[in-house]
Amino acid sequence: MKTGLVLEGGAFRTIFSAGALDAFLDAEVPLPDYTVGVSAGITYGVSYLSRQSRRNLRVLTTFANDRRYMGFGNYLVPGNRSYFGLKFSYETIPNQLDRFDYDTFEAYPGTVEAVVTNLETGRADYLPVPRRDDHNLLLQATCAIPLMFPIYHLDGRPYLDGGCADAIPWKRAFDAGCDRVVVILTRERSYRKEPESLMPLLRRRFRRYPLFVETMSTRAQRYNQCREELFALEKEGRVLVLAPEDTKGFSRTERDLEKIRRLWQSGYSAGRSITTQLREFWTTESL
Repeated sequence: MKTGLVLEGGAFRTIFSAGALDAFLDAEVPLPDYTVGVSAGITYGVSYLSRQSRRNLRVLTTFANDRRYMGFGNYLVPGNRSYFGLKFSYETIPNQLDRFDYDTFEAYPGTVEAVVTNLETGRADYLPVPRRDDHNLLLQATCAIPLMFPIYHLDGRPYLDGGCADAIPWKRAFDAGCDRVVVILTRERSYRKEPESLMPLLRRRFRRYPLFVETMSTRAQRYNQCREELFALEKEGRVLVLAPEDTKGFSRTERDLEKIRRLWQSGYSAGRSITTQLREFWTTESL
């Protein structure tokens, strides 16, 4: 039996997922055979696969109010072209200030993929996460929110945030051969995505990529349908879904450290509450 883990993005809301994953580590639940994530989901998820419990919480609470990490001043940094300090966030922190354990991540025997949106096709591409990349380019690309990040070119193809095309890639996990899939969401179960309010600006900015513009115009509809299908599959027992109870008032670029800690604790409590169920879900041949 092949086990899978799917991690939704959501910028700093993903600290909920980090809490749940830290609970799995503390309970010594076996790592899945396959992991796929979007944006901050997989960026935080690699610290789970490197078994660095609480690293994501430590990084976020340490640097959320650091202007090198996040702020409009980063647009003035030569070559940065982002609200986030890209070199600081994806190189300085993991390689110097709060070191990422590349050795343990490399030793993880499973498959790890990040979702990126191909601007030319408007569709999701699922790329293997390099085990040793001290620039973390793929992780930058999967987090590249349109209008807040530059376009990333990987193997000559232009990419932005994977959540544009496939925000919750549970279907990819089953296509990859998984039998039992755990999905961690970053929005409450009752959430419904509204149509993109910035479509006029997106149409102008990305007029060279009409298929990507079309993807953005249908994003809310596809996202809501994806969740409905996921919850239906949950009732059949093929997926196990974790979701926060309430994310209202929590910004995707939240700076309030107490709010960040509370959402992490909410994720940790949710993860801890299902560790026995999860162990059985991932190890029992039939339910």
